[in-house]
Amino acid sequence: MGFIEDILEPIPIPRVAGVCQKFDRPIIENLEDAFLDNIESRGVLDAVKPGMEIAVAVGSRGISNQPLFVKLLVDMLKKRGGKPFLVPSMGSHGGATGDGQRKMLERMGLGEEAVGAPIRSSMETVQIGVADNGLPVHIDRNAHEADGIVIINRIKPHVAFRGSFESGIMKMIAIGLGKQKGADICHELGFGRMAENIPAFARVTIEKENILFAIGLLENAYHETCRISVLRKKEIEIEEPKLQEEAKQLSPKLHFNEIDVVIIDEIGKDISGTGFDTNVVGRYHTPYCAGGPDVTRLVILNVTDKSHGNANGLGIADFTTRRVFDKFSFENTYPNSLTSTVPLSVKIPMVLDSDILAVQAAIKTSNILDKQKIRLVRIKNTNELGKIEVSECLLEKVRQNPYLSIESDPYELTFDERYSQ
Repeated sequence: MGFIEDILEPIPIPRVAGVCQKFDRPIIENLEDAFLDNIESRGVLDAVKPGMEIAVAVGSRGISNQPLFVKLLVDMLKKRGGKPFLVPSMGSHGGATGDGQRKMLERMGLGEEAVGAPIRSSMETVQIGVADNGLPVHIDRNAHEADGIVIINRIKPHVAFRGSFESGIMKMIAIGLGKQKGADICHELGFGRMAENIPAFARVTIEKENILFAIGLLENAYHETCRISVLRKKEIEIEEPKLQEEAKQLSPKLHFNEIDVVIIDEIGKDISGTGFDTNVVGRYHTPYCAGGPDVTRLVILNVTDKSHGNANGLGIADFTTRRVFDKFSFENTYPNSLTSTVPLSVKIPMVLDSDILAVQAAIKTSNILDKQKIRLVRIKNTNELGKIEVSECLLEKVRQNPYLSIESDPYELTFDERYSQ
């Protein structure tokens, strides 16, 4: 046993109980019918003429039912005589390469065979104008050369700044379609200017390009689609802020104000652009975001396989495991940070050899004298918060909260046996 193990071995890990978190749950019962009806009822397909090449802009975020919606959209465009193709609209993601972004879409179930449309993936852009703030505005060349563009994206709170336009349609137009070059320019002055840069850039693209319509998706706290909003070109800037506010009300959270230790089993680009939703744990990598619980120590145990070594967000944590360290890919992770100009999110926190040691380190450094009274919460990831584990000392808080219920008697916290020793 080494010196680190000697220090941490005596640190007790409190027993936990399974807890159910409840949230408001608006939901769409028949997704396919709702999607088709929303598009047909808005009359936006009237702009599609036979032979038109139409770029369908899709991103890299983990969006529920995205392959279904994209396939339905492609089919509808084809029925009107259009020739749709997919354009990866994800800024610098996928290692900031055309091939990397193509592979991301394919891994997300958005390959040509799955949705019925080819992918045209390139990092080449065209400058189409200059924003009011003097910065050049770029757009993906394939989208620019198409006869029309359709945007489809989820609208949700951003993890690094606040504004009328956070993650959503306008951001995809400004940054996603701008590829690495456009994203780099938009981020150049930092997240403190993002709330103004996004609409400034997007307005130029909306004015210059033939955007046929946009589809904004909202999800409830259970990661289920609960709203499908089809917006005409001129409606995007007007309607998105309202949808953003609704998304914030629907967002999942932890029903505790103060937590000593939060354990996140997994982070990844398929969960959030920053690996996890920073709003859930009140930990941010910029000073332009606030809210959520007061968390003393944050532990991340793993990175999803779908993230392919992109451990963006890991630097926000205090402790992690050697498993995560071994998965960490500089090539896949660093382009995000270099583009966003935020190095904190890709730093490497203290690395411990096992899950247990990482949790013990968090408990030891939480500055609580009686370690049996540690307020500990464990979650699978920030997208799945319906079922969580909490330490015994939090159970009275659970009993007092109508949105929480105890689902089990207390038990010893367990970890993946392969990484417990």
